[in-house]
Amino acid sequence: MSKKKIFKILSLVLGVLFLLVGCGEKKTENKPRVIKVSHVFQTNEPTHIYIQQAADRINERLKGQLEFQVYPNGELPSYKDAIEQVLRGSNFVSVVDPSYIGDYVPDFTALVGPMLYTTYEEYTNVTSSDFVKELEKKAEEKGIKVLSLDFIFGFRQIVTDKVIKSPEDLKGMKLRVPASKLWIDTFNAMGANPVAMPWSETVSALQQKVIDGTETTYSFMSNSKLYELRKNVALTNHFIGTGGVYISTKVWDSFTEEQRNVIQEEISQAAKDNIEKMYELDEQFKQDIIKNGMVLNEVNLEKFQEKTKKVFDEFPGFSPNVYEKIMKETKR
Repeated sequence: MSKKKIFKILSLVLGVLFLLVGCGEKKTENKPRVIKVSHVFQTNEPTHIYIQQAADRINERLKGQLEFQVYPNGELPSYKDAIEQVLRGSNFVSVVDPSYIGDYVPDFTALVGPMLYTTYEEYTNVTSSDFVKELEKKAEEKGIKVLSLDFIFGFRQIVTDKVIKSPEDLKGMKLRVPASKLWIDTFNAMGANPVAMPWSETVSALQQKVIDGTETTYSFMSNSKLYELRKNVALTNHFIGTGGVYISTKVWDSFTEEQRNVIQEEISQAAKDNIEKMYELDEQFKQDIIKNGMVLNEVNLEKFQEKTKKVFDEFPGFSPNVYEKIMKETKR
């Protein structure tokens, strides 16, 4: 074969290779960047529904650029593992209680401390305050961008057979709590005997009278049919259940200004829609448990606040007077 023919063949092969590489590059450029969103909520819970709403709207507005994929039920790393993914700079969003970034900026745990709020508005007054904006800046210095703290899923109440009106009524009572230092310290301060266990074991523990009661939201009382096991609900509002939305600052900074604006707008709007829905659901679940025989009673909130204030004074890492700072912002 002549050198001329060999040259033509090589030129043809190289031309085909360049064409294939060019096509491959074009295809990659058109493929949206995938951001995975992880949470532990079930698909019928408002938090999932409104996080999915935000993702759908982001994907529509930034079509071809970004694709937010939501993974519920703990299908991806969650809780501390999820925050570690954020800190590693993964294309990953974590939706979890603010206390989990409290490991890096402790006052985020104080935000969801005991006996702080009586309404959702009091909580959002705090999360929109300059005090919390400063906490968010500290989180950014650690590599965590806070997109929202406001995916509320309900206040928690105490469920027992005994009528609870003051902390003295809890003396010696065995109450199920999550395996959390904040929960354990709080119920110790109230005078109860907290028993840490997974929620999956709680119903059987109530049935077998291993524990005297539990603390949970109206939705869990209704969905788990706790009215078949205990009849009294003390309206303590001792903790607010809420999820925050977090992404790596490295990932956030890699987005365009338009992308950042769209993401923030849709996350914030979904949080507002979620809160509106929670008012409706709270009333539905409350009426369901009343219809099924539960009795709701008011408590002496001042006495509970007095007992639990020391949690803020003693909890590791909380800034001085953090309780007073938060309480001041609730009334804005």
